[in-house]
Amino acid sequence: MASAIARALGINSSWERDQVLVKRPAQIILSFDVEEHYLIEAAAGVSIDEGMQARYRARLGPETDWLLEQLAEHDIKATFFIVGQIAEHTPGLVRAIHGAGHEIGSHSWDHRRIHHFTPDGFREDVRKSRDTLEQVTGEAVVGYRAPTFSIVRQTAWALDILAEMGMLYDSSIYPVRHDRYGVPHAPRSPFRARGEKTAILEIPPATLRFMSKNVPMGGGGYFRLFPLFLLERAVRQVEIDCHPSVAMLYFHPWEFDPTQPRLPLGPANRFRTYVGLHRSRGRLTTLLTRHPKTSFWRAVDVARRLDPQTLPVFDVVH
Repeated sequence: MASAIARALGINSSWERDQVLVKRPAQIILSFDVEEHYLIEAAAGVSIDEGMQARYRARLGPETDWLLEQLAEHDIKATFFIVGQIAEHTPGLVRAIHGAGHEIGSHSWDHRRIHHFTPDGFREDVRKSRDTLEQVTGEAVVGYRAPTFSIVRQTAWALDILAEMGMLYDSSIYPVRHDRYGVPHAPRSPFRARGEKTAILEIPPATLRFMSKNVPMGGGGYFRLFPLFLLERAVRQVEIDCHPSVAMLYFHPWEFDPTQPRLPLGPANRFRTYVGLHRSRGRLTTLLTRHPKTSFWRAVDVARRLDPQTLPVFDVVH
């Protein structure tokens, strides 16, 4: 599929020759969703014993430390959406991320998709996660990302609650068609996402426009599966086609741990979860090297610079 997309777009796999005329440099946001590996959606319903849970929890520190080292080496700041439970049982990790100058956002309390909540239950989940993270860092948490991008049309009511709770922005709506998530016709660049009553600033993950459809290309498994030049092409499309020109990329610390023990997943989920894991570290360092440090922004800094009155409003419910 990757080669077919490349041929259709006329893209050469050599990044240096993939040059296009851009209107403005994209603001690239590096974001990391921090949760223990056994909490991923692919493992939902899989029984993981306490010993294995403890092994994954122990690996989270070294995985994240490696990321912090790479970011520090390139003098780049990022946004880390962290599961609230981590602030409770491993507060030192959260302090290390915050102390390095990175933004701390909420990634829920225990990585349950919004589909599992009532509105009151979701409000409490966000409150508990936010308050625990703030107690550890001493700084307000103003950004949110739902586990598995689970703000979709059926759960759009969650946007009202995030706005009600004073969140500055959300980054949970992926403008793609996918079996687990996605709002296919949502804008590709920052917009105001309207729930049942209220709108909140939304910063969606980056996509690649191909044959009138949005192909997910912002990170995760797509980062590991497709050649890196397709992610670079998506960033360039943002520069040419989107205003504001913001490319939100997302990764997980466990994706940079190639020797971690594998979860007992079925064939399809195993492929999704582990394809290209051995390439992740090299690809990330290449990505950081290719762009000047001034290209990279924390999500909160982008959100504060945007004028909400200039952004389109998209009704997620309908």
